[in-house]
Amino acid sequence: MDRRSDIIRFGVDGWKARFDDGFDAEGVARVADALGLVWADAAPGGTIYVGYDTRHNARELALLAAGVIASYGLVVKVSEGPCPTPAVAWCCSRDESAYGAVVITASELSCEYGGLLVRGRDGGPVPRSFLDQVEQAVSLAPTASRGAFEECDLISAYLADLASFVDGESIARRRPRVVVDAMCGAGTAHLAKLLRDLGCEVTEMHVEPREDFGGIHPDPRDPWADACEQAVIAREADMGLLLDGDADRASVVNEKGELLPARVLVPMLLGNLVMSHGARGRVVTTLTCSACIGREASRLGCETTQVPVGFSRIYRETLDADVVMGVEEYGGVCVPSHLRERDGLLVCLLAVEMLVRSGKTVSTMASELEGIIGTMSYARRDIRLEPAASQAFRNVLPGLNPGTLAGRVPVEVSHADGLRAQFDDDAWVLIRPSRTSPVVRVYAEAADARDRDELLSAACALVKSGF
Repeated sequence: MDRRSDIIRFGVDGWKARFDDGFDAEGVARVADALGLVWADAAPGGTIYVGYDTRHNARELALLAAGVIASYGLVVKVSEGPCPTPAVAWCCSRDESAYGAVVITASELSCEYGGLLVRGRDGGPVPRSFLDQVEQAVSLAPTASRGAFEECDLISAYLADLASFVDGESIARRRPRVVVDAMCGAGTAHLAKLLRDLGCEVTEMHVEPREDFGGIHPDPRDPWADACEQAVIAREADMGLLLDGDADRASVVNEKGELLPARVLVPMLLGNLVMSHGARGRVVTTLTCSACIGREASRLGCETTQVPVGFSRIYRETLDADVVMGVEEYGGVCVPSHLRERDGLLVCLLAVEMLVRSGKTVSTMASELEGIIGTMSYARRDIRLEPAASQAFRNVLPGLNPGTLAGRVPVEVSHADGLRAQFDDDAWVLIRPSRTSPVVRVYAEAADARDRDELLSAACALVKSGF
């Protein structure tokens, strides 16, 4: 065996690696073997769901994982075709016998990567302690036994539930023109079918499942969103909708071919949930999310809770029934009344519903919202360090407490997730070492790009002087 693949390390939600650096059938069998062992011990005879995307050998690897897990006496149900991660999570959450799920996907990563995501019995992330337990159980010589499993439809009931979540009558009356770009990923055909059934006029892009994703990264942001933006203009569509590789994250393009940043899209979606669906409660965001989300939440009478980076932190908050929305920095959105996991297809449906109920264009809605809550300029810089320097900075970071940054005096300094300085006009800057690589990420947001860049530069200088 190539020694590079001997040790398998899990990230925050499972195992991801390059195909040329250990992600192969043998590695998948080893991880599935460990999962089967741990799950069978915790829930003998429990049900495990298995899904997969459109990546290289994804179906074959999913069937392999299913057979290995089933050999431990677990009931295993495998999607009969490529399916979104939220569809697998939804099926798991609706099945009282379910104890977990596996999805063969690397989400938005490029085609060189494979992944095996693990989900819990309610479709949400599993605790780090569980991943550590599975990681320790990974053997160099997994079982050669294979059990029987069932291939079944994991899509239809999920899509029907999504359709029931929105105002189908209003959508059918308006018949909006929509460009759908599933980026050759797991959402291919599913979102388009859902929208057509609701009455939308749909133009699909990147329809053919391709292992190389048609030369793009399945990541719904620029530059990979360029083709969708151009198609919206060419087709004179009302909006464009993009999904990432496993369809747990989405983006929206307005009728002018402009991609909406998360700081605009998320407050718009929140307004739709509150005003049209009567949702009330808390909005949970990571510390790296835009202040615009908190502003709109406050205007709508919703409390905002900020947590450190990582969806697992948001998920833990959703276990309380008062959470109406959870949001990550790049726009991954969770609506717990539907699913305690991010769902890109739901985001797309809510965006379409918002459009038809308003009777306005997307750009008009965005402009009106910014006129009410204001605008902010957001950016991130990454500083790559040598491993020793990265560790040295981690060691000194808890003791850093700058009195000023870019000539500005913070009103609050927090070390909850790195170092975050908050200013009195909602501007902020966050210095956060990566948990998985020798990189320090620096985020900043301010009323304009100049102030933002000054904060970024000051924070980067602090990083470089901190060791």
